[in-house]
Amino acid sequence: TDAWTRPVTAAELAGLPDSARAILAQAAKDKGSDGHLATLKGPAVQAVMTYADDRDLRREVYTASATRASDQGPHDAKYDNSQRIEEILALRHESARLLGFESAAHLSLADKMAVMPERVLGFLRELAAKAKPVAERELAELAQFAKDELGLDRLEPWDVAWASEKLRARRFDFSDEDIKPYFPLDAAIAGLFTVAERAFGVRLREREGVDRWHPDARYYDVLDADGSVRAGFYVDVYARDGKRGGAWMDVCRGRIRGDVEDPQGPEQKPVAYLVCNFAPPSGGRPALLTHDDVLTLFHEFGHGLHHLLTEVSWPSVGGIGGVEWDAVELPSQFLENFAWARETLDLFARHHETNEPLPQALYDKMLAARHFHAGLFLVRQLEFALFDFRVHLEFDPARGARALEILDAVREEVAVIRPPAWHRFPHAFTHVFAGGYAAGYYSYLWAEVLSADAFAAFEEAAAAGGQVLDAETGARFRREILAVGGSRPALESFVAFRGREPEPGALLRSYGLAA
Repeated sequence: TDAWTRPVTAAELAGLPDSARAILAQAAKDKGSDGHLATLKGPAVQAVMTYADDRDLRREVYTASATRASDQGPHDAKYDNSQRIEEILALRHESARLLGFESAAHLSLADKMAVMPERVLGFLRELAAKAKPVAERELAELAQFAKDELGLDRLEPWDVAWASEKLRARRFDFSDEDIKPYFPLDAAIAGLFTVAERAFGVRLREREGVDRWHPDARYYDVLDADGSVRAGFYVDVYARDGKRGGAWMDVCRGRIRGDVEDPQGPEQKPVAYLVCNFAPPSGGRPALLTHDDVLTLFHEFGHGLHHLLTEVSWPSVGGIGGVEWDAVELPSQFLENFAWARETLDLFARHHETNEPLPQALYDKMLAARHFHAGLFLVRQLEFALFDFRVHLEFDPARGARALEILDAVREEVAVIRPPAWHRFPHAFTHVFAGGYAAGYYSYLWAEVLSADAFAAFEEAAAAGGQVLDAETGARFRREILAVGGSRPALESFVAFRGREPEPGALLRSYGLAA
């Protein structure tokens, strides 16, 4: 990711808004040069692919990004992960067999809600059957728009995000650039903390003088209603050289009370990390977020609350520990929903220069655009999930991983945008090959069923004359979901909160694909 860069000329900046240009200018400055520089860091790739009118620039950035760590594209062969993928899958298969499981996928499901491979594949394929026809219609419409309005006879993969943004701007008459001035990062963080206080009864207070690994990092105490400190967490949100891309929450230490000699002794309080890669302040402006960035912030903080508000003193089953991997995304995806609620946005969405609240007309456009190209997004997630699950389920020691062969079969089944033959997304699929989601990427979608249904409880409270930040419902969610962690099965926790088992239709409704 860090090895590839490409200077961008003034002419090639056409179409990029000021905020996107600032990202490329900062990248050049970080490398000790003037002008603008395209890199493979997330904010830079997103800026070019979404806004750059120069098609050749989009193609070059797409190619470099899609071939990272592979034997394709403009990269040094020493970074090629092809053999590493083979070795990882072989070792996972061997480990599963030694433990008496048929495959790494079977082993993965031993501690998940789904239990059986057939249930996972059936779940994903049922979603695909609903989403693919919608995605095909969306793509056909986009291709026609690109031909009629943008002069593109053939819509290539590096055109999709750019053309999609043009269509979205035309249809809804707004873009991320219209939204960003209302989402300064510090205000979004403060709003997030207010959500935690009103819904879950905790306050967050920054503490100075704590050791940090970088000046950008900050530390916060988590205070209970009585003012006592119950946890703490670090926040490190800006992209920089040498920092892993993406966004995540991780455990610094777990909640532990006492020891063998004194089980009721002093308590070690839980501490977590919340890490993102947002574009830092530049050009005299504060860091400004897209609404997608705000969703990311809420998502990772949801993971953090799961760890920080645990009442279980055994780290192996406290917080996110021991939670079935296909349920661990419940609190994170659940919390994202609050970032769509007007009541929540009114807490922090104000213009960074005028302090004007987010206009109702702009909010209405955001809601209307929420499900824009939901089918295309969902089939892409299904492609990731099916590839991950099948490559772990179907590994054959005699034939090797067959990763690209399986990927091609998955794309034939669910994809509507067929990338070039040289596309190597598995080589940088860190969730699966360098993270904890092996044979478990489907859990994002599985957990969306849980999270959409759980948030509906707050919507029901608001519809009954209350508020979406309903303290009683929030206290129940904290008690039955966040506090118990992995100390009991996730299904039991969900039923204790909701009073019934989850309804799968909640996921399709959340994507606007069902009534």
